[in-house]
Amino acid sequence: MQQTRKTELWVGSFVLAGICAVLIMIFQVADVKGIGSNDTYTLSAEFDNIGSLKVRSPVKVGGVVVGRVTSISLNPESLLPVVKMAISSQYTQFSETSSVQILTSGLIGEQYIGLNPGFVFEDEQMLVDGDYVEDTKSALVLEDLIGQVLYSVGGSGSESGE
Repeated sequence: MQQTRKTELWVGSFVLAGICAVLIMIFQVADVKGIGSNDTYTLSAEFDNIGSLKVRSPVKVGGVVVGRVTSISLNPESLLPVVKMAISSQYTQFSETSSVQILTSGLIGEQYIGLNPGFVFEDEQMLVDGDYVEDTKSALVLEDLIGQVLYSVGGSGSESGE
């Protein structure tokens, strides 16, 4: 009886250790930051088309992740998507002339936001918490490009036949 109790205790401790290891791996893969980490500032941008951009998509400058997309909503007046981004507070050198564009990693990979730092003039203001980035470029949707190519090929074929 004493031996089975020890065995059950060992099995239970291994199961708990396994569950803890799986949870740690999930948090590492999901890149979950500590609760209450307020070392970011928020920027917003309005796009014509966001493609398949998702919340938690990276915001990159030259391939380096400087932030994440925190929310995507629809502007009720203009009916255009508004993307809010949390940028790490160690990167505060983005001027008001900065631009953002939605890019794709690879041919059909995940989409992310590319932040292009603008020129810094003497009287230029830096982007701060809550600012809108005015200069935006929307996502290129592969289906739209294919449709344009097929339409132009079909259109040029019918004109040359006449």
